[in-house]
Amino acid sequence: MILRSRVRAAKVVPIELFFDLVYVFAITQLSHLLLEHLDAAGAAQTLLLTLAVWWAWMYATWTTNYLDPDHPAMRLTMAGMMLAGLAMAAALPQAFGARALWFALAYVTIQVGRAAVAAVAARREPIGHTFRLILAWHVVSAALWIGGALAGGGAQVALWIAALLVEYAAPWHGYRMPLLGRATTTEWSIDGGHMAERCQLFVILALGESVLITGLTLAENDHLSAATVAAFAIAFLTSVAMWWVYFDRTADAAAEKVAESDDTGRLGRSAYTYSHIPIVAGVIVAAVGDELAIAHPLGHTTAGAALTILGGPALFLAGHAVFQRVVFGTLPTGRLIAAALLVATAVAVPLTSAPVPPLALAALAALTLSTVALTTPRHP
Repeated sequence: MILRSRVRAAKVVPIELFFDLVYVFAITQLSHLLLEHLDAAGAAQTLLLTLAVWWAWMYATWTTNYLDPDHPAMRLTMAGMMLAGLAMAAALPQAFGARALWFALAYVTIQVGRAAVAAVAARREPIGHTFRLILAWHVVSAALWIGGALAGGGAQVALWIAALLVEYAAPWHGYRMPLLGRATTTEWSIDGGHMAERCQLFVILALGESVLITGLTLAENDHLSAATVAAFAIAFLTSVAMWWVYFDRTADAAAEKVAESDDTGRLGRSAYTYSHIPIVAGVIVAAVGDELAIAHPLGHTTAGAALTILGGPALFLAGHAVFQRVVFGTLPTGRLIAAALLVATAVAVPLTSAPVPPLALAALAALTLSTVALTTPRHP
């Protein structure tokens, strides 16, 4: 049977972990893209591509929540998605250039191909209706992705933004489609524990990129100084603090809350599909900030560097606050205040007359995250 049994809790299996390796590469590509284009246009392009990569991974997670990834048909499907995912990730640095069509075709192959397999596999089950609707919406967005790649320039940006809007809005209105109707979240009965564990693993992947960048930047530095070593230690502390905030404070309690919900589909959609976006994006941006701080700890801090070093942790904290609000119904104002202070400092740094080195900003980010980690109650 290709559908997962709901009699016992679903477990994350090795093929899912193997599948995630593609996204380790994708996260690395995204962080390097932002590092090499540290301006408004580069940040916007990286955000758009990050949303696409996250969406491809998240839909795979929803699919394996319903379909057994160890079934031969699903193993072959996931292998195919890995191949297309590698092509997609390889095209990321030039997705708005020479490899636009490459990226679009790879992304469309992942989304449409997976949805088609799921729709056929679950055709006799209640969830099959939802998968058919998802397939229909992915076919619509596919035209926008491919059309944008062929058009290039400003038209590409406009069409790709439209494609993302189509895909991101679809779950909110139940994938409503003429002639096919719509689905409701009560039909999306998920295994909350499996969904939570998969998203936790993606956060680990993002944190792994931060650790990797930290180590590689230090290893490639031929002139170690006290400031460089200090920046290295501070970058590592930042990663530890983000892990602490996410995993020690709410991760397990959130998984239990979702599993106990009367509408696991709605809570899973809001808490994991959407609320995790700023959390993951914040970790990726923070990794870029770590690299900048280690490479030039006492150098000149540009506006882009300041926003990266402090903006990444701020985005992470804001995202985690939203996640807690969605799951537990309480808004941790302390995290929002900390995020606001980091953003205000990042904006003010380029305006000050006295130079502020990246090392000082990295230390502020690490101190803020550590304070939140150590002072926040374990369970809300």
